[in-house]
This record gives sequence, C-alpha cells and structure tokens, in this order.
Amino acid sequence: MSEASGPVLLDPQDEPIIDTFDLVFLLSAGVIAVLYLFRDTLFGPKKAPPVNQPVHQPRVAPKKDKDFIKKMRNTDKNVVLFYGSQTGTAEDYASRLAKEGLQRFGLKTMTVDVEDCDMTLLDKFPEDCLAFFLMATYGEGEPTDDAVEFWELINSDNPEFSEGMPIEEKPLSKLRYVVFALGNKTYEHFNAVGRLVDSKLTEFGATRIGERGEGDDDGSLEEDFLGWKEEMWKVACDAMDIDPNEAQTQTGAHVAVYKITELENYEVDSVFYGELSENALKVGTRVAYDAKNPYPSPITASRELFSSTDRNCVHMELDIAGSGLYYQSGDHVAVWPMNPEQEVYRLLKVLGLWEKKDTIIKVESTDPTASKKYPFPVPTTYATIFRNYLDIHAPASRQFIATLANYAPTEEGKSRLTTLGQDKEAYKVEVADAHLTLGEVLELISSSSNGKLIESIPLDLIIETLPRLQCRYYSISSTSKVTPTSIHITASVLRYQPSKSPEKTVYGLATNYIHQVHRKLNNIAHPDTSPYYLYSGPRDKYYDESTNTVKFAIHVRNTNFKLPKNLKVPVVMVGPGTGVAPFRGFVIERARYKSEGDEVGDTVLFFGCRKRNEDFLYANEFEELFTTLGESGKLFTAFSREQDQKVYVQHRLLENQQYIWELIYTRAQACGGMDENSAIAYVKDLRSRGRYQEDVWS
Repeated sequence: MSEASGPVLLDPQDEPIIDTFDLVFLLSAGVIAVLYLFRDTLFGPKKAPPVNQPVHQPRVAPKKDKDFIKKMRNTDKNVVLFYGSQTGTAEDYASRLAKEGLQRFGLKTMTVDVEDCDMTLLDKFPEDCLAFFLMATYGEGEPTDDAVEFWELINSDNPEFSEGMPIEEKPLSKLRYVVFALGNKTYEHFNAVGRLVDSKLTEFGATRIGERGEGDDDGSLEEDFLGWKEEMWKVACDAMDIDPNEAQTQTGAHVAVYKITELENYEVDSVFYGELSENALKVGTRVAYDAKNPYPSPITASRELFSSTDRNCVHMELDIAGSGLYYQSGDHVAVWPMNPEQEVYRLLKVLGLWEKKDTIIKVESTDPTASKKYPFPVPTTYATIFRNYLDIHAPASRQFIATLANYAPTEEGKSRLTTLGQDKEAYKVEVADAHLTLGEVLELISSSSNGKLIESIPLDLIIETLPRLQCRYYSISSTSKVTPTSIHITASVLRYQPSKSPEKTVYGLATNYIHQVHRKLNNIAHPDTSPYYLYSGPRDKYYDESTNTVKFAIHVRNTNFKLPKNLKVPVVMVGPGTGVAPFRGFVIERARYKSEGDEVGDTVLFFGCRKRNEDFLYANEFEELFTTLGESGKLFTAFSREQDQKVYVQHRLLENQQYIWELIYTRAQACGGMDENSAIAYVKDLRSRGRYQEDVWS
C-alpha cells in the first residue's frame, strides 16, 4: 500500500516520488510507508540509552527436537507441510491442506512450523515423499518471524545442509516440493519470500511439483488459494502415484481433528480464561514477557486526537516499567485484542452452546503425532474459545460455508449455504463485501429455517477451520530517549458501512477495543450500537475498578526502521494521517538531542490531513517541538479539504523540491536528469546497498 516505490514523487495513482542521498527519507501514506536513505560511512557511534532503561533478558526456552526426518520416519508420514506465518493464515492453509490430503487422497500428512525444524536436513528428505512450503511475506519482502532462520540458511553465501555437499552438486536433488506464496500486491516485493524459497530450492537441485501458487491479500487470498489447490492436487497425486478420482470416492463423513472433552474434575487455577501461556497463570513468579506471553500493561493516559464528530483517533500511553520490555523509536507494539461480546454470544446461541458457555472443556488433537497437541491453551471454556482464541470477527470463508451446508437444519438452509459456498459472485456480494461473520451467516440460516439452531455442526470443525485470533501491531509513536518506560500508540478507529449493506456498520476489531477502553477511562458513555468488549480480561485482572485502570496485553517487536546514528544526517519524513505516528517519536527524539546541545541535522516533516481544526494530529505538540529544533526543523502541512482544489503532501513536496534537492546528493526525474526507468533502477541499487529501506504494513 505504499505510494513510495520510485525515486520521484508518487501520488495516489502511483506516479513517480522524491529520493535522497545523504539524508534519511521517510514516507508514510495512509498506511505506514517509510523510506530512509543514508550512508554507513556517515554513521558515528550511537549514544547509549538512558541508564534507567530496563534491559530485556531473553527467555531461554527448552530445546526442541527439530529432526523432522526422524519424526516422519517414526510416525510413517509421507507428506510434510512446512509453513512460515506471521498472522496465522499460512498455518491455517497448511492445516487445511494436510486434512484434505489425508481425507481425500489418503496421504499421511503432518504440518510443522519451519521455526521448529532443522531445515539443514532437507538434503535427507525421502525421495518418495513430498514437501509443501506455505510461505508468507511480511512487510517489504521480509520473512515472517518464524522463518528467519530458514531464510538466512538459503540466502547465505554458502548454504550448508546436513551432509555438507557443495551447492553446485545439488544437495536437494531428492526433494520434491509444492509451494504456495502469501503476500499483498500493493507492496513492491509481492510474495518475495515464497518466490525466493521456490527459486532457491530449485537452484539447490529440488524439483517443484506443479505451478507455484500465489495469493494476494489485497484481492482475494482465499479465492487464489482455492483456485490453485485443485490443480495442485492433480499433479501432487500424480507425483505420489495416487488416482485422485478413485481417492475422492473414499471421502466419508467428517473426521474429527480435535477431541473435545467436558471436564468435571479440574484445577481451578489451571483453567485458561484468555491467557496465552502457562506463565500467565503463575502468581508471584517473575517471568519474561514476549509474543508468547504478553505483558499486561496499565494504560496511564488516553485522549481523543480528532475534533470531528464522525471519526475518532485515540492516543494511548502504556506503562512498561518493571516489565523487562525495552523499545526504541521505530519499533512496533502488539496489542492483543478480544472478540466483541455480541459476536461471542451470537455464536454460542446459534450453535446451542449458550447454556453451557462456562463449562470447562479440554480440546486436544486426535493425532498423537501432531506437532501441536492443543490448538490453544486448555482447559478453557466454550465462551473463552470464541472470545479469546478464535478469530470469529472476520468474514466466513467460502470453502467453510460450503462445508457447513452439510449441517443445515433444513433443505432451504442447505441450498442457501451451498449457493454461497459454490457461487463466487454470490459469496462476494452477500458475504465478503457485506463482511458477514460466521455467526451472522449461521444466524441468517437459522432465521430462514424457522429459528432452528445449527447444533449439528461439530465444534471441532469450527476450531479446526477458523484462524487463531492474532495480535494487532501499531507503530510506536514515542521514543525511549524521552519515555523509556512508556509506549505511546496512535490508533485511528476503523468503522464503515459496506457499499452492499449500507444499513450495517463494520467495526475494526482492535481499534474499537481500544476505543471502548478509551471511553471507559474517560467516563464517556459507550453506545449500545457499538461492539462491547470484556475489557476486564482473564479473571478480571485487566481492570481495577478502584482506580479505573485498564490493562492491555502487549509485547514489543523490534524493527530495522531506525533513525541514523549520526545526528547530523538530515531526515525527511512524509506522514499523512496516522502514518505520522512513528515520526512523532523521531521528532521528539531529535528535539531532545537538540535541547541537550547536540548538533542535529535538518529534521523535516510533511504532514497531511483533511482539515487543521479536525484531524491535525499533535498540532500543538509539533509546534513546540519544531520551535525547539529551530532553523534545522521544518514542518510542511497539507490540508486536503480546506480549499476547492485538494492539496496533498505530494504537492507540498513539489513546492519545496528545491529545498529537498539541496539535501540530496543525486535525484531522479525532475532535478536529477533521470528517466523513469533509470530512477527505478537507482532506487533498487540504493536498496541493494542498504541505503534505502522500507517499513510498509497495513
């Protein structure tokens, strides 16, 4: 979604953007699109962080057995589905393919996270077996967190596999593989990870089976996946010497992937009510906080940034004192949301689980060889599963709707679900565009079936099919230079009316959770029509009524998006709307150094919004900061709706191109004498030398 993919000015229609040399150039447009350029030779030693900043001690996890070859042999598997996943989609697709391969074609499948495997053992992969790689691309061509080690292996100068065979001798010649790449076409490096894994495996001697699948999250990732897998199965079955037509006739009734047991005897203190790890249940024990065990951070401040009546943007401050968490400006903070109670109740009722919503249950895999014995922390309750562990807020997938037709209470309901599951256009109009959740789809079917509940749907099928609820990341809008124990976020609250269903309002999951908590902290009435979240958290640990304090479960993700170490290097930032969030932290940091007597290079911010008196974020604060920066600080603003002719930040950039040119060593089209192709090649060269980096995500 970045507008900045070339070295001359890009407008929203992707026309060419300004580039830089001995300065840092950062851009964020609508989403965060950040670019910055600098020479390593300019960077001096970075100043040490304040002595009062806590030092994060990494948690030492028990060593896992990563020998997937041994596991294949011991469990008699012939198909392994490796996945690299940031949000859980690649993992979900791997699980779905594994089940389909087993039930439709009799393949002996297992799914594994590449993080849990010694990928140097690929050279020992049995030649009569098949490997799947479902690889997501994160940000601008980067691997997901769990795939970093595998990525570094295949991209090293001399990749070394277990038997030490030189790459030129094709060490992976026995490996046969299938690959599906997941990404977003609005980013320049679309599906870069999946594509590179594919090319590297081939380079190392492996043989790809079928065409590489590519999914686009900006379009219809699900449809891309469904369209690819049918053709893929034909060639995969051929490779495994299976007749797909004969195998399909063997498909029978639903085969449970998970066993669900209602418990009468259990330890009360061992029940999970939304906690993500066993560490969260430990009382009085100091533990490390990370993505697997988020920190319950008290919210110390919350305020509205917009003055308009139809939109909201919340500034929040999260206390991390004593947590062991540490951050720097440019990093991300993850907020773990929960599903709104309206959706939780809807599903519990339509599935006939309302009366036993608080029953303690255990959910475990029916496959003793499964890489994950439990899909989420257990024991837990029916309500907690829908509230905290499954993503029930997203539109129901077309494939799942087709499966649900088998459980419809009436023929009319079955016919309706079948149509939605098979007709792409009907699904797009009535479900995807209208943002119908699973609960809403089932509620509609129940209503059209004289109120009959859909009690026959196996809960394990829902658990197996729905993705896990994931955290949401926000650019940190503060700096540890000034507030080392406080993390600030700037969240624009998402809500809109679908064009096909204008009577309905769709609410963003995490931002409306943030907005409700903001209302609570500021004693603002919460509208009945808005989603309601159980913000008190597991065991009511996230809310203290006596002090009106609410906590969010958070963790910090470090990034490579940083200011130059040399304070004298000029910085140009372009941040329309909430894209200005990370730049607030950068400006605060540069202003602090300036106030301490350091020489600071030009600090330039281009900011755009609709109207200065409605959504000019941090207006008074920026005025003070740029006053502190003096002549080295410059703030350029564009208010698009204050005049008949709309003005955006790119117009301000063009108006000030001579000044920007003075900060740049060489330039593109307008001043640098380059045509468009040369300008693009120039930026690619900068990127390859590490002088141009991007942090782009929605």
